[in-house]
Amino acid sequence: MKTSAWKFLGAYDGAMADAPDTTPAPSRRGAYEKGVRRRREILDRAIEVFADRGAEGTSLRAIGEAIGVSHAALKHYFSSREELLVEVYRAAEERSIDEDPAPETSSVVGLMTHAARRNHGVPGLVQLYSTLVAAALEAGHDDARTFFSARFDGLRRLLADRVRDEQAAGRIRADISAEAAAALVIAASDGLQTQWLLDPAVDIEKSLDLLESLLERPAE
Repeated sequence: MKTSAWKFLGAYDGAMADAPDTTPAPSRRGAYEKGVRRRREILDRAIEVFADRGAEGTSLRAIGEAIGVSHAALKHYFSSREELLVEVYRAAEERSIDEDPAPETSSVVGLMTHAARRNHGVPGLVQLYSTLVAAALEAGHDDARTFFSARFDGLRRLLADRVRDEQAAGRIRADISAEAAAALVIAASDGLQTQWLLDPAVDIEKSLDLLESLLERPAE
């Protein structure tokens, strides 16, 4: 599978394939690029703050104070607290994947183990993820619902493709559904990380190793 395919935790370029061209005219390009840089700077500052402490219970104004940005500036670039938090998580995840990508040869469970290992050093972002997933289940949280619906859909499809690759190679049992296995791996990884937030003694890697052994093709 190509390297770009492993950016499944990022922005889902394929979902934007039919989006209209919004490239600014030359006369406006300078202001546009300055705005993009400023938005990126805000996200970078927020990532550093949230990596340790998460964002539970913080208002948009409090977030601005924590990262040294005025409330007016945040409102200019982000329409709501939820939009800011979603974009912080998206940017943080893209950065972590760029800086520490999983090997292309990773197994389907190995991909999630690698991600969990990365997340071990940023508990605040794991908490942010859990907070946003919970929000996505409630009415009136369209930003979180849209982001995570697309994220889970893309992740299930890509992991299912990896399962089929491993089945063809004889590493995973051929009698199981690739789609069901992919959904199970995601559920196990997310659930284990939630347990880890509550009890750091939970051994995520050991549990995922067990799951991988259960998916393996039995020796003949």
